[in-house]
Formats: sequence, structure tokens, C-alpha cells
Amino acid sequence: MGKVGTSRTQHGENLFLYKGGPFSQDILNALQESDSLLVSIPPDQDGDPIIPYLKEILPQLTHLKWIGYLSSTGVYGDHCGNWVDETSKTHPTSPQGKTRLKAEHQWLQLWKDTNLPVHIFRLAGIYGPGRNVLEDLKSGKTQRIFKEDVLFSRIHVKDIAQALNASIKAPHPGRIYNLADNEPAPPHEVVAYGAGLLGMDPPSLIPFEEASLTPMGRSFYQDSKRVKNDCLLSELVPSLIFPTYREGLRYGV
Repeated sequence: MGKVGTSRTQHGENLFLYKGGPFSQDILNALQESDSLLVSIPPDQDGDPIIPYLKEILPQLTHLKWIGYLSSTGVYGDHCGNWVDETSKTHPTSPQGKTRLKAEHQWLQLWKDTNLPVHIFRLAGIYGPGRNVLEDLKSGKTQRIFKEDVLFSRIHVKDIAQALNASIKAPHPGRIYNLADNEPAPPHEVVAYGAGLLGMDPPSLIPFEEASLTPMGRSFYQDSKRVKNDCLLSELVPSLIFPTYREGLRYGV
């Protein structure tokens, strides 16, 4: 069996419908034959929703050499703009960050208890084709929001993919990796750069207190940190395809 995946909304050849709960027979068959498993299902209030069902079929997972769990740099919480690495204190401020950290602990405990080859990847803000500030600017939905001393880290989907592929080829169970590019930056600067690429005037600068944001969008501005990617560059990939948001956005023009 080649590459297969799951979706909450559709199914097809090598794509199975999965909305949680016990695994279907198709998914069970795929898991029994797989040597790699990438988990991107978001956690709920109890942590990771698939671990209980994986535990039920542990004796059948004889081929697994690599498990990757996609977490978030939101687990670090606010570090007042200082650098964080994989050993930094985790004190998430958002509900999403708290459930991500709980799921991380569950996956690492599973590795300790069963020796399953678990790896944790803490992703910074993801962008790529169809999901970037250029698309937001074209749709007219972008606000250029300013909040003093707030910095975000980012990562392009192509760099996520190359990091995961490298880890699969050289597993290091129990390892945690930050997946972030080389340059954390204030969000209003990224919007202005994207507008320049499109030949547009940047949207007016809006103070954070006056911005129209969803509760989740507002929660992103609670935290400020610079995410180090030293382990990514020393252990997985020699360099990033898109080392900063500038290269990534120019690629998308």
C-alpha cells in the first residue's frame, strides 16, 4: 500500500473518511501495513483523540518505524519577545496551546510506555500556496495590526514537508523539533511587504485595541516570542527552502 490519508469531509482512492472514534477496517488495514504515521488531528479537551484507539491495536503496529505528531509553538506561551528553543519553559496562555501541550505529553508518554517511535514537531505560523498574506490582501480581508513588541515566527509548507521527510529517513524517537524559519517578524511588517509585492498600498495601520478580531485571532497577539530553529537545521535539513517570509511570499507572487 502506498501513501494513504484521512479526511473529515471526503473520501476517495487512498483517502479515508475519519471523524474520530474507533478506526474503520480500511484505516486499520493501512495502519497495520504502514511504516510511518503522521498525526495532524487537533486535540480536544482530553488531549489527543486517537491515542486511546491506537493503544487498542498496538500488537498490530509491527511495521511502524516513525510517528510524527504536529503540535504548535503556541505551547511556549508568552516569552516577552525572547528566544525559545525546545528546552524552554512551556506555559501556554490559550486554550488551544494548553490542549496541544497536553497531547504532546500523552504522545511522549506513549513513547516511554510502548517504545513507539514518536516525534513531536512544534509548528510556527503555517503559510503556503492558497494560505498566505498575499491571498488575504487580494480578498481585501487583511488588517495591518500593530501591537508593541509582538513578534511571530512562521514556516512555509514546503519546509515542513522537507523536515518531516528528513526525520522519516533518520528517526530519533522522543525528539522535539521547532519548525520555524530564520526571521521572526512583526505581523504588520509582513502585510506591508506583501502589499509591496502586489503593487498595492498597504492597509492602514490599526492599533491592536481597535482591530476587529475573532477570539482566536485575538489570542494570537497574547504571546510574543522568537522561535529558534537550531535543532531543525543541525539535525534534519542543512537549510530552509524559504529562510524568511520574504522568499516565501516572493515565491507565491
